[in-house]
Amino acid sequence: MLPTVTGISAELRSEFGDIDIYLFDQLLRGRLDARRRVLDAGSGAGRNLPYLLTHGFEVHAIDRDPGAAASVSRLFSRLAPSADTGRVQVGEVDALPWPDGSMDVVLSSAVLHFARDLAHFRGMVLEMWRVLAPGGLFFARLATSIGIETRIQAASGRVLLPDGSERFVVDEATILRLTAEIGGRLLDPLKTTNVQNLRAMTTWALEK
Repeated sequence: MLPTVTGISAELRSEFGDIDIYLFDQLLRGRLDARRRVLDAGSGAGRNLPYLLTHGFEVHAIDRDPGAAASVSRLFSRLAPSADTGRVQVGEVDALPWPDGSMDVVLSSAVLHFARDLAHFRGMVLEMWRVLAPGGLFFARLATSIGIETRIQAASGRVLLPDGSERFVVDEATILRLTAEIGGRLLDPLKTTNVQNLRAMTTWALEK
């Protein structure tokens, strides 16, 4: 019988929190090695931030929900007590309070599918792109119609997904068209996870 190994998951969670596994992949591949100024745009309670806070990154975060921002502030206090508390803001992703080119990485994990419409979606992307420095990494995970086109009402727009949630989705053509418009370079092909035909989540990684 093989020996029982205990504590591995607890150790990993202590180090990385509940990090998006596709962001973890970016870390493993060295995409954040020389990119130290990180903005989590639509941070929620900060699931992607523990490792960054404890490893010397200059982390900034914004969320429209004051409760979520308060949770991130507590995370800062616990994991990076010397960090400037002004790095956590309450606000909208399409109206970021940071200067042009001030971030090396902008994270958008499960945020863009809350867009009201295509104009709002585009506005959020353009604003995140504005604060990203040349050579910076834009990393997004978003709901799309890729692979589930026949199961929803439209390939782009606000739709009722088979899982019962309402989300703003875009198709591959929209993502690639916007990538070209902003002058981004795809670091990876678009990668989409189809969750048993209930929803589709796409990873969009660009270099500015």
